[in-house]
Amino acid sequence: MVDEPTGKTDDTTCATWNIHRARGQDGRVDPDRVAEVLIRDVSPAGRHEILALTEADDETPPHAGILDLDRIETATGLRHVHRDRSMRWGDSSHGFLGAILFLHPDFTVEARAVLDLPGHCHRGAVIVEVMRDGTPLRIVTTHLSLSQPLRMAQMRILGQYLFRQREMQTVLLGDLNEWRPWGGMALSRALTGVSFHGPVRRTFPASRPLLPLDRILSDRPGAVGQMQVIDTPGVRAASDHLPLSARVRLDAT
Repeated sequence: MVDEPTGKTDDTTCATWNIHRARGQDGRVDPDRVAEVLIRDVSPAGRHEILALTEADDETPPHAGILDLDRIETATGLRHVHRDRSMRWGDSSHGFLGAILFLHPDFTVEARAVLDLPGHCHRGAVIVEVMRDGTPLRIVTTHLSLSQPLRMAQMRILGQYLFRQREMQTVLLGDLNEWRPWGGMALSRALTGVSFHGPVRRTFPASRPLLPLDRILSDRPGAVGQMQVIDTPGVRAASDHLPLSARVRLDAT
């Protein structure tokens, strides 16, 4: 006997992009160029409902913001989740340690948090729990370390946090700095207590993508699909990473 599905399904669209603190392939720091490419090539109005940017604040304290967020919100129709001071690293920051999350207004944010993660460089995670049409979803965006031992420590902390929260579908997206297509120990269930799933695409370096450092994953097997790397001349000029886009099936059981 085969169990019939008991919940409805819906889907959403996601994108993640490491903007390299607006330093392009020519070595020039140009936040206006990043914003223009983001609006034109990566996430024009109506394309995505979830947009995560990493390395989107200055690298060193006070980690000041570098982008024109009002311009991005107006052009994409999305809204960032960092207006509350508790969701930013400091008064002059736009996000939390470079991570900025934008959402479609149809999402109602019911809970939000940030996590400090250990590392030689400042690392952190932005976490929101949202509701859309009665369907709950947890969204986590982060930028993990280049070092595998540090990635393991960071994901262990994140896994412990998720273990203490209520059950709901979770989407993890960002620059996870994991070059192994199978995810390595940092993304293993044995370490995190969570199995994350999703296709793998090469996003780094932008000039000749070899490594799948950027990911869009879900704890629901098969939920992440229609994944593509956004590769245009403008994107390649603006950052050392290529953006990643995917459609995620939401499961309301």
